[in-house]
Amino acid sequence: ADKGGNNKETVVVQGRSVQLNSRRNEVSEEDKGIYREGIVLNEATSSTNSRHDDRQSKHLDGEYVKCCRPRGKWRTVYKCLLGVFSERATAMVESNDSIPLDAEKIYLGGKEHHVRTRCGSVSVIVYGDQDKPALITYPDLALNYMSCFQGLFFWPEAASLLLHNFCIYHISPPGHELGAAQICPSTSPYSADDLADQILESKRGLILENLFRLGAVMCMGVTAGAYILTLFAIKYRERVLGLILVSPLCRAPSWTEWFYNKVMSNLLYFYGMCGLLKEILLQRYFSKEVRGNAEVPESDIVQACRRLLDERYGSNVMRFLQAINRRPDLTSGLKRLRCRTLIFVGDSSPFHSEALYMTSKLDRRFSALVEVQACGSMVTEEQPHAMLIPMEYFFMRYGLYRPCHLSDSPRSPLSPSCISPELLSPESMGLKLKPIKTRVSLEV
Repeated sequence: ADKGGNNKETVVVQGRSVQLNSRRNEVSEEDKGIYREGIVLNEATSSTNSRHDDRQSKHLDGEYVKCCRPRGKWRTVYKCLLGVFSERATAMVESNDSIPLDAEKIYLGGKEHHVRTRCGSVSVIVYGDQDKPALITYPDLALNYMSCFQGLFFWPEAASLLLHNFCIYHISPPGHELGAAQICPSTSPYSADDLADQILESKRGLILENLFRLGAVMCMGVTAGAYILTLFAIKYRERVLGLILVSPLCRAPSWTEWFYNKVMSNLLYFYGMCGLLKEILLQRYFSKEVRGNAEVPESDIVQACRRLLDERYGSNVMRFLQAINRRPDLTSGLKRLRCRTLIFVGDSSPFHSEALYMTSKLDRRFSALVEVQACGSMVTEEQPHAMLIPMEYFFMRYGLYRPCHLSDSPRSPLSPSCISPELLSPESMGLKLKPIKTRVSLEV
């Protein structure tokens, strides 16, 4: 990838050179025509906040797209058209040593389905082979799957792990999906319980359309979404295989959170998605390292999130916020959970203490906590690479692995002979790990 002084980057797709504007995320109308429907490009911008810089090549049907991107502080993703990569996409990460990563059937685009429920229509984006076990995702306040999970699912190694083993079902809160219309003001407000029940109703609706296999599901949620999925797991224990929670909530709001939520509700009511509200939300999502300051500009992920927040209707966000602000305490139900639970939290997250509290109330035989250093609440976007190894060990308890031809990777725990002890030290991974308990087996 060649970068010039004009801040443009050249990529080669199907024999033609295309220039990307690294600051504006623009592709000319003429160049858009050479892409097959569904190809999504990773824009590779150079960020002053980046700690590491490496090169990534993507192999699409014999042609290479090579770009430069930061590791850790994730990149802005430019979406030409929603769709899928080639069925046999190959990703090669070039560092000091070249590591081939053949990602089987990585679907970066999915089909949207609207399922009618008691609380209105809910958007579900379905990715992957529907004969595989289901992984349900649920985003945080004011976000959807594109702004909350794209960093994780566009990370080649994580994508190969998740999409090899699961069919992904991205569920959005009402009015939070891409292109969502404003919810009618006369619509009755909903509660956190209603949203948890809506997940079950969505699952039933997809089963009727032959889009969902019968059986228990794996769940992944971020903050408010993690609360909704935890409530779902408590209410319908037999329907949940496991929980992957990122900066989760489990208690009723503290006075501080209640006050912030009330401020946001008033801003949404009177001013909509104004600049002040977006700043409060960005502080909720990201650490100060990526939010920037007077000397250091915002990172790409923050800029991308800010643009996506502009698409939200304030009244839609306020409904979800009010439901979360009235949430009940789940502490008494946590001990009844028997599914395995993996919790991630950034040490700069405003919900760090909530994650620690929740971990202390879960059965230690079936739960683990991963604290990610120099990271905010949205680990999925800010440091998705930190989730890979803990998730691999977590899925091994279910007999789920990455494809066997990926086990050569020195970063994969699936080939112990290739791993030197220092690679798994907390310092080298930027993590403070509390290991997953494996002495007690759980019948699923």
